[in-house]
Amino acid sequence: MGDLGIIEDGAIAVADGNILAVGSTDEIQQRFRANQAIDAGGSVVLPGFVDPHTHLIFAGDRAAEFEMRIAGYTYMEIMDAGGGIISTVKQTRAASIESLVSQARLRLNSMLAHGTTTAEAKTGYGLELDAELKMLQAILLLNKEGPIELAPTFLGAHALPPEYADAVEEGYEAYTVEIVEQMLPAVKRWWAKEASGEPFPFVDVFCETGAFNLNQSRRILSCAKEMGFPIKIHADEFDGLGGTGLAVELGAASADHLVRTPPEDIAALGQSDTVAVALPCTPFGLAESEYTPAKSIIEAGGILALATDLNPGTAWCENMQMAIALACRYMELTPAQAIAASTINAAAAIQRSEIVGSIEVGKQADIVLLSASDYRHLGYRFGTNLVSMVIKTGKLVFPDS
Repeated sequence: MGDLGIIEDGAIAVADGNILAVGSTDEIQQRFRANQAIDAGGSVVLPGFVDPHTHLIFAGDRAAEFEMRIAGYTYMEIMDAGGGIISTVKQTRAASIESLVSQARLRLNSMLAHGTTTAEAKTGYGLELDAELKMLQAILLLNKEGPIELAPTFLGAHALPPEYADAVEEGYEAYTVEIVEQMLPAVKRWWAKEASGEPFPFVDVFCETGAFNLNQSRRILSCAKEMGFPIKIHADEFDGLGGTGLAVELGAASADHLVRTPPEDIAALGQSDTVAVALPCTPFGLAESEYTPAKSIIEAGGILALATDLNPGTAWCENMQMAIALACRYMELTPAQAIAASTINAAAAIQRSEIVGSIEVGKQADIVLLSASDYRHLGYRFGTNLVSMVIKTGKLVFPDS
């Protein structure tokens, strides 16, 4: 992760949206004649960022809840006042698909301007079949619209729906059965009709104290895997329940959060292809002091990625540059490690590392130019946008001139 393979005075030849050749400027200019040339002199040129964990689709905001938290209100007091995830669920259920798309488009525009060219997008604020399918439809529409490519994830197992709130423990059991027996089969049928030929969406589950326990998570993910869905897991954000070990056991694409992951699960990550996705914007957004133990994961041989965790409750951040800055400070990554975690490793977390995440011959020409001559300015600087230009599949998409 510490070796970026830097080419001084380098050049990239692009044709039909893909990278044709990479080398020195003299070499590329001797081999090819360009119909269009971009002079990136004095700029860092790197792969477009891949954001492998976002809750992109939601309606409304929770700014009032943020103010209450700063004022010292407890989580339960905020919930009693109508805040928390159920507040977003109510707003998302009530929103039309047109509204969900238009609100998410603004966030995507900001992501693009900050250098993200590929992103994962989750459902999870519907918590009932029709609303969850509406969110999936919004993801499909936005992916078709572009330019950011979206990898969809079904997160019906995000929280307990309000319909089950009268008996929480029994409610999680009943909702787990509903997901396994009704929602997953329905999503599979819907996907075959609405997105025929496209890879299945990931299936994710929030395995945590106060959410789905380890057994419930196993049932949901095992069922999803048997049905042909690739799988992911939210794990170890607040407690190490064994979710990371479960992800490794089931061959999940990624295990995400991983703040309090037990040492034995970190060791297991190092022996697997499951990507550890750190979300430093989330503990920062919650003003917490513990972050993903990145050094331990890297030393164990694990694949470490970074993501924003863009969501309305704890981390409304569309900027992968901010995730890099936080990772350098609080996870002690070098800028080079953080860049690798935000590009090629992040692509692996959504099973797209063969097509995006690095500047290599044959991959998509997803390229970012920085208004900086040293890659270490990523991480070193924060609170400003260092991206001056974004190219997606060979086309200039930011600025849009």
